Amino acid sequence: MPQVMVVARNFMDMVAALPASKLDMLYDSAFICEAVLRSLPPLAKKYALQMLYMLAPVTAAAMEEWVLNEYAAKHRVAIDKLLQLRVFVEVRDRRKEVSYKMNQKFQGNMQKYLVDGGSLPREPIPLSVTGRLPASADLEAYALDQWECFLLQLINSSQVEKGSSFSSSMMKTFQRGLLSSRDGEAPKLTENGFQFLLMETNAQLWYIMREYISSAEERGVDPTELISFLLELSFHKLGAAYSLNTLTDVQRIAIRDLSELGLVKLQQGRKDSWFIPTQLATNLSASLSDSSSSKEGFVVVETNFRMYAYSTSKLHCEILRLFSRVEYQLPNLIVGAITKESIYGAFENGITAEQIISFLKQNAHPRVADKIPAVPENVTDQIRLWETDRNRVEMIPSHLYEDFPSKEWFEQCCDHARDHGYLLWEDPRRMRLIVRGEFHPEMREFLRRQR
Repeated sequence: MPQVMVVARNFMDMVAALPASKLDMLYDSAFICEAVLRSLPPLAKKYALQMLYMLAPVTAAAMEEWVLNEYAAKHRVAIDKLLQLRVFVEVRDRRKEVSYKMNQKFQGNMQKYLVDGGSLPREPIPLSVTGRLPASADLEAYALDQWECFLLQLINSSQVEKGSSFSSSMMKTFQRGLLSSRDGEAPKLTENGFQFLLMETNAQLWYIMREYISSAEERGVDPTELISFLLELSFHKLGAAYSLNTLTDVQRIAIRDLSELGLVKLQQGRKDSWFIPTQLATNLSASLSDSSSSKEGFVVVETNFRMYAYSTSKLHCEILRLFSRVEYQLPNLIVGAITKESIYGAFENGITAEQIISFLKQNAHPRVADKIPAVPENVTDQIRLWETDRNRVEMIPSHLYEDFPSKEWFEQCCDHARDHGYLLWEDPRRMRLIVRGEFHPEMREFLRRQR
């Protein structure tokens, strides 16, 4: 049975997917340049800083000498990332020798940043105007409540408190690809929707932001302007107040939409209105590894497949119902069991064994989180066996590549596909490889650059 996988991509993947002209427009902002530099892998970041004051192009052959042979694969990954984001631009001379030079807009803005130092996108409102602002703990609780409210409405609108409803237009935007509905029927979660609920919070946030940006043109908004503002928002000071009067009309609409998700908190004063960024907003430009969730876990799984979740959250209870049988719920404790029937129900909804196991490990209670393993091996092995019994044959959309002109080119393509997680199978003797179908455009672009 073919499986649909939700891919958690961060902002830089969305930025890299923009047309070259739109990407160059983004680099008019020093904040975008800084956000892109921060997001780069360590080796790519080193190359960008090394090239910052070089005006002449550097040949690809010369750059290959900057690393030892054993790090050639990482070198290629770094160069690919820099080219995708147009931090580096590829140039060819008369002899068709490939060289790289830095994007002029990116280079100019980063030079100014290093010399003059950075500044905030806009100045916060002084406390004398706003009065007492929410404490960090209160702001974090607000963001969590808003985000849980959104996820609960995604699962079941009856679970959301009456006073915290979302606008129907924004719910349609945020739920793109996560819900499906037929005429006269209530919306239901899709396979993507079920998988989405088990993802880590920042990965969920990026997925929603990607859909929000993708639907921008339908609302008459330039996606480039929206990406620029969202990345700019990540440089605002956590917990500080910023006037709504400093925003454009597009930015004001975006701020009100983001407040429904808990990225910002809106407040009204006597004469002025302002927004306060939360941790969700300031994490927007971070990489997936940098902003991995550090929240405390709540689940304990025993070797007899019994499960205890120390939580008062309605959302946690609903998520656990996706793959377990919840037996009863106390004020601060959810008791259930992982059964063959409940796991098969999760599989029917498109959730995989690895997603269930990953969720249990990421949310393990502190008392068991430090143990190895945090989830008993007999439980994880059984969940995988149940999936194996059900999916004896797995179908994955893919593309076959063959007829490579040389062994070296074939090996470069294999390394690229393997490093990026595209590779499914390779045959070195006949120089053939198979990659995942959804990554065919990226692979095709890599092959084009190698010619």
